[in-house]
Order: sequence, then C-alpha cells, then structure tokens
Amino acid sequence: MKKIQMVDLQSQYAKIKDIVDPSIQEVMDSATFINGPKVHEFQKNLEDYLGVKHVIPCANGTDALQIAMMGLGLKPGDEVITADFTFAATVEVIALLQLTPVLVDVDPVTFNIDVEAIKKAITPKTKAIVPVHLFGLPANMDAIMDLAKEHNLFVIEDNAQGIGAEYTHRDGSKTKTGAIGHAASTSFFPSKNLGCYGDGGAIFTNDDDLAHTIRGIVNHGMYERYHHDVVGVNSRLDSIQAAVLNAKLPHLDTYNAARRRTARKYNEAFKNHKNIIIPTGLTTCEGICDTCDCHVFHQYTLNLVDVDRDALVAHLQEKNIPCGVYYPIPLHRQKAYKDERYNEADFKVTNALVTSVISLPMHTELDDEQITFITDTVLNFINL
Repeated sequence: MKKIQMVDLQSQYAKIKDIVDPSIQEVMDSATFINGPKVHEFQKNLEDYLGVKHVIPCANGTDALQIAMMGLGLKPGDEVITADFTFAATVEVIALLQLTPVLVDVDPVTFNIDVEAIKKAITPKTKAIVPVHLFGLPANMDAIMDLAKEHNLFVIEDNAQGIGAEYTHRDGSKTKTGAIGHAASTSFFPSKNLGCYGDGGAIFTNDDDLAHTIRGIVNHGMYERYHHDVVGVNSRLDSIQAAVLNAKLPHLDTYNAARRRTARKYNEAFKNHKNIIIPTGLTTCEGICDTCDCHVFHQYTLNLVDVDRDALVAHLQEKNIPCGVYYPIPLHRQKAYKDERYNEADFKVTNALVTSVISLPMHTELDDEQITFITDTVLNFINL
C-alpha cells in the first residue's frame, strides 16, 4: 500500500506536470514575475468559474481577508462578528485593524457559525459578519444575508476552505461560495482544494466601486505609479503562482468530486456507529450526493462520542496514518484574543467540539486500499 499522507501534493503534481511545467516556463521566459499576463489570465478564468464580477489576486489568504475589510472602510472600534471555531487568521486580521472581534458559537451539526448566535451578538457598533465556510461546507448564507440587510451590515465570506462549493438558496438557485456576500476572501495555500506551490490569495466582489478600491489597496494604494490615493499594502500574487493556479483551475471540479467520493466511502464505513457522528450537509442535502457541489470536503471531520480522541490520534500515528485536530483551542480561549466580555456558557458547542473532533486524510489521490485501512483502523480502536 502506498504511504498515506494527509495531503498528497506530489501525486497530484505528477498527474498535471505536463501542464504545470510549461506554464511556469512561460513566466520564466518572459520574466514577467509580478502582475504578468498569467496573473490577469488566472483572474479572468476564476471570475468566469465563480460567476463573480471581480477577482483581485493578492499574496495570501490572510491578506485577502484584511484587504477586504480595509476596502469596506471599517474603522477602529467597529465590531465584526465571526465564528469561534475556526483558524485564527479570521480573527487575527480583525484585531490587526483595531476592529473589535465578536466571537460567537457554531452550529453543532454543520460546525458553521450559528445564525441565532449572530442575532444575539449584534449591537449598534456591529458593522460586519464574517461567516467561514468551514471544512468546505457553505454557511447558512440566506439567513446571514437577511440579517445583514436588516441591520445594514457587510458580509465578508471567508472562503479559504470552500472554493468550488455551491450554495443552494431557498428558491433553489445556486451560487458559488465567495460570490454571495459583499466581499469574500480565499487562500491558495498549497493544501487548499485549489492550491498553488507557495502562498497566494484573492478577494472577490460584485461591487465595482469596492473592487476599484481594493485594486489600489493591494498595490500600495496606487492606481497610477507613485500616486498613492488610498492607504495600501504590498500584496500581490506572483506570476509563477498564477501559472500554477491557472493550470489547476480546470481540474478543480474533478478534485472536489474526488474528495466527495472519498467522503462517501468514509461515511459508508462509519454510518450508524453510536460513537461516531459523520459530516453532514445543509438541511436540503447531506453534502455527499452526486448531483450537487454543496460540500467540497477541504477536511473530512468526525465528531466522536464517548471516545478518547487524543488516544485515537496516538493510535493512528502508530499505524502511520496522519490525522488532524482542527481546532484544539477555541479562539475565545487563545491568549491573544481573550476578552472579559466572553461567557463560557455562550460557547457550549465550540467547547465540546475542540475535545471531540478529528480530521482524517482527505485529498484527491486517496485510493480504496488506503481508505479501507484508515476506516478499519479507526473502527478497530473504537470497538475495542
């Protein structure tokens, strides 16, 4: 059996080497390393794929989220509501901009931000909501956009884990995540569903004026060389990374379909087990069907019941099966983001999840032999 990896980028690259290498060579031959033709080509192709008017590439996903907030004109002291159960980058940029992060609990089924918790957290100082499409499952965007409209708030989608996912609206129409809110950010970190071979990110929006502002921000606030019209940063996607992404973008739907196939096999092995809660989708879909793209499984995450999660992690490692715990410490307990405003009673779901979740290997190259070995190993441990 081939060695099991959490993410197998080597095998993925081997299958597209004949496309990636010439694309990189074009950049080398032209020496257009910053804002070259490959960047503009990728930008246009991603706009077409997402069905969004504007894609503004940048240096990484964290920058993308920060720049989106800068573009929206959020000011120090403005409150921004986001999920407690996610990676720190989401709250990090809020704090860096001297905004006030307001962390709220998540839904126990989807792990995404709890709409009822958002409602309770809104104050006159609230200016934005940042839903995270956690592990590749879209957040409840219709309800979030309704709240935003009611309270005149911005919505910034954190789409770092959800690129390629489709959200099904109440009326049955579908929109790619990242094209629903006022703005969105994504990361092209190598392990993402659409990843480059370094760092990269992008901001999405359908707002022409916002897109114009953001294009200046990513380039030192310049629209014309040496004319600095807005306060900006230096955050650009380099041409080599754009070449890689442009080569991989046509394969994204195939990659996501492969992830869903693996998720189905995992779910089949674990279904109806009293100690395992398998990933689910939205109320209209279990997230693993053949006819929709609602869940793109950036991570495949189990919620364990009456199981020593850390002992299972150790057991898997003994068997050379990598796994992940996303995330072991809730954001409201992190030293950098502790705040006396927070009440532990408001984070019941998150506080439970951080002790019970485990993510199994999930990537495009997993084969049936590996999946069977992984699921058998998990089940054998739990059934002891």
